[in-house]
Amino acid sequence: MAAPTPAQHKGAAAEALAANFLAARRVSIVARNWRCRMGEIDLICHDGSTLVFVEVRSRASGRFGSAADSITARKQARLVAAAQHYLATLKRVPPCRFDAILIDGEAEPQWLKHIIEL
Repeated sequence: MAAPTPAQHKGAAAEALAANFLAARRVSIVARNWRCRMGEIDLICHDGSTLVFVEVRSRASGRFGSAADSITARKQARLVAAAQHYLATLKRVPPCRFDAILIDGEAEPQWLKHIIEL
């Protein structure tokens, strides 16, 4: 397997920051980087009885748009398809929602936003 690229290291750091942010708010992480043929879900969590599918996006600069700008309609469709695939593996489908953790900026302080129900 090839060594992780700098972009993959940054992505993993953003996901770790997001996971810590959610854990501090008593959201439990069920899975990280869950993959299927439809795509990948960065974090799958439980917020109480609600199953939460979390997309983590980060941008070091605004040169190519913000972290929010990177969640296109195509990306949203892939997230929904992957979530449906995950839900098909469960015996009972709980209440669900989609969240986004958006991180803009590389240097401190980073701007982190938690958008609930994407």
